[in-house]
Amino acid sequence: MFHHITVLKEEATEGLNIRPDGIYVDCTLGGAGHSERICSRLGEGGHLIALDQDDWALDNARERLAPYGDKVTLVRTNFRELEDALRSLEWVPQANGVPQVDGILFDLGVSSPQFDEGERGFSYNHDAPLDMRMDQQAELTAWEIVNEWPEQEIARVLFQYGEEKFSRRIAGKIIERRAVRPINSTGELADIVKEAIPAATRRTGGHPAKRSFQGLRIAVNDELGALEEALHAAVRCLAPGGRVSVITFHSLEDRICKQILGSYVGKCTCPPDFPMCVCNSKGTLKLVNRKAIVPGEAELEHNPRARSSKLRIAEKL
Repeated sequence: MFHHITVLKEEATEGLNIRPDGIYVDCTLGGAGHSERICSRLGEGGHLIALDQDDWALDNARERLAPYGDKVTLVRTNFRELEDALRSLEWVPQANGVPQVDGILFDLGVSSPQFDEGERGFSYNHDAPLDMRMDQQAELTAWEIVNEWPEQEIARVLFQYGEEKFSRRIAGKIIERRAVRPINSTGELADIVKEAIPAATRRTGGHPAKRSFQGLRIAVNDELGALEEALHAAVRCLAPGGRVSVITFHSLEDRICKQILGSYVGKCTCPPDFPMCVCNSKGTLKLVNRKAIVPGEAELEHNPRARSSKLRIAEKL
């Protein structure tokens, strides 16, 4: 059973300014909550293209989106392949050889079932094999990082992607333990992390393994690299007037989103003493919301996992 509570569903889909006859892309199909909402707004000629690299999500979506029939196309791929995925669909319009769609949505949270079903290895609350692959056909797993990568690289992953200030202590403890025997499960790893973090720190800030597991998951799936590539592709593939909605769940993702979208916004280069702008620096995008949109209290009460989420929306000029 694929049960997932969609975060910022109304805000993200409303932000796309959906036209009944438009073509829209959900780059992170997941539980299909956003996809279903987009489909409900489509009319004659409208179409949704939904991407995911998780077979579980795709199987669930085929059933959930079945009522919308031929308005939906599912594609098994990582969203970093967005442009190639659209190019493979010959009916998608092009401009100067680049596919053009009317809206693109990213929900960067890991689906609840991936956390809650322990065998995927994402959660420190379930003892399971060290996996953490969103794409079960990918080669790199968390087991390989933990058991085969050098200490310095493990520390870098935990610090850079997990923002874990005790990354060196944890990496050192991992090396010490794996010298005795391989670290095979999420439970073993969570215990090692807990042991490495000072007792005073363990008593605050939630589960002590949270940041380490985040860092490993991001490294296994190259999430930040994929996000950078996908956002640039999204800007290229938006038709004029099209919008991109991006929901992030931690500061690393939000920083990348803010910087990349901001880099396409025109910035006036006129001297500050000019009475009016004459440089006509329009840029490629305009920001629909200057500040990130965050969940309201009602949503947080219903779904506490939404607390860290932020939504940013931009429109192609």
